[in-house]
Amino acid sequence: MDHPLLKALVARHGVATVDEASIDTFFASCDARHALLFFSGAGAPRPETSDVAVLFPELLKMFAGHVRGALVAPEAEAALKTRFQVFVFPSLVVTRDGQPVGVLPKILDWADYQQKIAAALAPDAPVLVAAQGPKTEFAFVRQGE
Repeated sequence: MDHPLLKALVARHGVATVDEASIDTFFASCDARHALLFFSGAGAPRPETSDVAVLFPELLKMFAGHVRGALVAPEAEAALKTRFQVFVFPSLVVTRDGQPVGVLPKILDWADYQQKIAAALAPDAPVLVAAQGPKTEFAFVRQGE
């Protein structure tokens, strides 16, 4: 992890770093049912990564007691992005009991973060389900039957 702001999240703010081997242990150890995961996309240059990295600890402070934050290790993002419905980097993912309930891609206005995270923390927020492709059924009927 070479990005200085991502290093600061871990060193200065005490944000956990998770990968595919530790993500479920992280969820099991959370005091809160909800977590806020930061998929930085640091593997490729993205100007929004720095912006979101600056906002991430502020969001954790705002929702303290409701979410626990973690930085997804850049080398683990490819393995975890489908599980958490991440298609754009950087993204923040709100989870409940380890399941994604909200994905916030790129950089948003502060008010949008507040509103969208609060909505994802609602008890009735639906879990995001992977998109299902079109399904086609073929029926074979013999002539004369």
